[in-house]
Amino acid sequence: MARNLILAINPGTTTTRCALYAVSSSQIRPVAEQNLDHDEAMMAQFANIASQLEYRATCVGDFIASEMQEGDQLVAAAGRGGMLTPVPAGVIAVNQALVDFALHTPVYHHASNLGAPLAHAIAQTHDVPAFIVDPVSVDELPPVARVTGDPDLPRFSFVHALNIRACGRRLAADIGKEFKDVRAVIAHLGAGFSIATLMGGKLVDSSNRMEISPFTPERAGGLPPLPLIELCYSQRYSKAELLSRLYGKGGVFAHLGTKDIRKVEAMVKAGDEKAALVYHAMLYQIAKAIGAMASVADFDLDAIILTGGLSNSDDVVDYLRRKLHRIADIVVYPGSNECLALAEGAARVLNKTEEPMTWPVRAVAT
Repeated sequence: MARNLILAINPGTTTTRCALYAVSSSQIRPVAEQNLDHDEAMMAQFANIASQLEYRATCVGDFIASEMQEGDQLVAAAGRGGMLTPVPAGVIAVNQALVDFALHTPVYHHASNLGAPLAHAIAQTHDVPAFIVDPVSVDELPPVARVTGDPDLPRFSFVHALNIRACGRRLAADIGKEFKDVRAVIAHLGAGFSIATLMGGKLVDSSNRMEISPFTPERAGGLPPLPLIELCYSQRYSKAELLSRLYGKGGVFAHLGTKDIRKVEAMVKAGDEKAALVYHAMLYQIAKAIGAMASVADFDLDAIILTGGLSNSDDVVDYLRRKLHRIADIVVYPGSNECLALAEGAARVLNKTEEPMTWPVRAVAT
């Protein structure tokens, strides 16, 4: 039987995760999913992330060709939103202006910036629309959450909005509430952490993953400002080296030389005292941040949700349950179902239950 298919694309540093979903007016179901691995040595030959577009588009095209059957048709392509300027939550239609921004003038350089250009390239080939959904730059903070002690340095939102909002929708379905009525703290725990308060259908505060997050497997998180300033002026490091220490080579990796929490847990079980201290300090900071985000909702929550790769760890989940069960029920949605969330966003547009925004988009003050 012929199928109407939505393509989801989630590019990483050396991978491009692709998935196809069959969509109808009433349901969406997975058809195929594959992590396309790209050799590190080959990727290093590209001058920059933007120059990888043609190569990755060819890989995605090959995936589609291998999975589509006779009579199948692609009806939409959805890519992970990259490092954009602040935007509201929701679906954004991809146009050439968005492609150009993502490739050439993003807020930060990251492989996820290829999501919109890849979706656009595939969509043009198949003459279908392309979308991004809930990029990391979703910013719904109210004014009170933005103020800091320096008027030149306001807080801003940079958050794993795609998976966090998808988890909020999943919780709403599980407990029989409308999404807009859910009150939850959602902790996305992966290579980076985002811990956010969901109320009224919006992410009203978060431990910005670029700013004040707990330290993660590879990111330094919030640091004491005075020693950091001294380090900046010490002439020991270049700007690029310092940024790398904060983002990519910080956190657990800086202490233990690995970003793999499974290896760290094995080190702890083997009696490594340093590994135990660093591991438990990371979990301690996660619990503190969840508690802080719960206070935003006056500790009146439907649930605390744990998601992302670290939520596959029984040790991580058990620690956080012990720390936090008095605040709210702990719900675990392991992993990060970002491809499904992308496809669901595109499906809402196709089924006319959501109107897509058109780039350029600006966040609206709440």
